[in-house]
Order: sequence, then C-alpha cells, then structure tokens
Amino acid sequence: MMLASQHALVTGGGRGIGRAVAAALRGAGAAVTVVGRTEAVLAEAVSSGHADGYVVADVTDARGLSDGLARAVTERGAIDILVANAGGVETVPFAKTEPDLFRRMFELNVMGVVHAIRAVLGDMTARRSGRIVAVASTAGLKGYAYVSAYCAAKHAVVGLVRALAIETAQTGVTVNAVCPGYTDTALVRDGVARIEQKTGRAHEEILASMIQQNPMGRLIAPEEVAAAVLYLCSPQAAAVTGTTLAVAGGEL
Repeated sequence: MMLASQHALVTGGGRGIGRAVAAALRGAGAAVTVVGRTEAVLAEAVSSGHADGYVVADVTDARGLSDGLARAVTERGAIDILVANAGGVETVPFAKTEPDLFRRMFELNVMGVVHAIRAVLGDMTARRSGRIVAVASTAGLKGYAYVSAYCAAKHAVVGLVRALAIETAQTGVTVNAVCPGYTDTALVRDGVARIEQKTGRAHEEILASMIQQNPMGRLIAPEEVAAAVLYLCSPQAAAVTGTTLAVAGGEL
C-alpha cells in the first residue's frame, strides 16, 4: 500500500491503458479519480473496483476539466498523482493529411496533457510533492508511416515532459513519460479495423505488421504499461524525472 492516503487522477481512465493504470494505482492504496467523456464507462470503472470516483470532462476543454478536478479535490483531497493518459490517433497518409487533422491531434494529445498539468501543478509545487506521468507512445520517440500528425504530437509530449522536469526539479514534483508500443487496447483494434476498411487488407495481415515492430512478437499488455506508471509514481522513483520509459518489447 505504498500510495496509501494519496489521490491519483487518471485522464482517459475508463478503458484500455488508463483503466489498467487506475486499477494498479488503486491496488497500491491510492484513491483514484478517472476522467473521460463517457459517463457510463467511467461509472463502470468505479463499480468494478478500478476507481473510487469519476469526472466527466473533455481534456481539450481547459475550463471544464479544471472545474471537474475541483470537484474531485473536494471529494477525495488534493491531487498527488496525475497520469495524463487521454489521447487518440487518426491514420492518414501525409499527402492526404489536412491541417485540421494536425490541429485535432495536437488538441487531444498535447493540449489535453497541458490542460491537465496546469490544473494540478500549482498545488503540487506549493506542497512540494507530486508525480506527473504522461502516457506518450513509441511514436514520441520514432516515426511511423501514415500517422505523421500523431507522431508529431507525441514527440511534443515528450519534449514537454523533458522541459517541465527541469523547471520542477527542485520542487519535489517529478515529471516523466511512459512510451508504450502497440498495446492490446480498443484503440489499436479500432485502428486495425479502419485500416482494413480503407485498404482491404486482411485483419490478420495488419495486426501482424504491427506485431512485427516488436522483437518479442506480440502486443504489449495494458497491465505492463500500468506497472511502469506505478513505478514512476512510487516513493522509490523520487530521483527519476525527465525520463521516457519505453514499454515496447525491445522495439527501441
């Protein structure tokens, strides 16, 4: 129960990696608030024991997110841990990628992280204690074809983490990123389905091309990503800041 008495906030916490992270943090003793756009999904995360409460908010809406987090603080106390996990991807060749797609990817994957951090950082630095973990991607450390906007956004998240870690190095707050490879989540399965629909390629062929990126030859489990996040949130990681921890089976 190394996180007992701490309050953890997980954006995009209703499903996939976020859900696994919420469960891991709660298992370590933290009170967990999950944030997302779909109330039914969030409520199910609470009823299943993976979280203690939820906030319905869109991370691209700074005011709505801040108001929601204020309610969570009232109910469960100051936020000690932020896991900025909410994100998404759209698959399009660069030649067909309109500027609006870049804007959407940055609003969700970058500004969503920025808004969440801005909502909690002031209080963390005032209390001289806090953990911030952004769930980025191997796409923040290398390139992938057909997702140039997503790669650009995730590289920006990694840059943000590295810069903010330097600013906060003497405040008691650590800032890190976890960079998963292709993970066994609805996001990846939906991506495979979209590629299948657009290209006519077989589902198995598309999935095999993803798995081929991983020398272990498999998708990453959400629980494996959650374990990495849990370490970065632990007291033992007090000297770890500004790092990117890849959970990618040796891909990088």
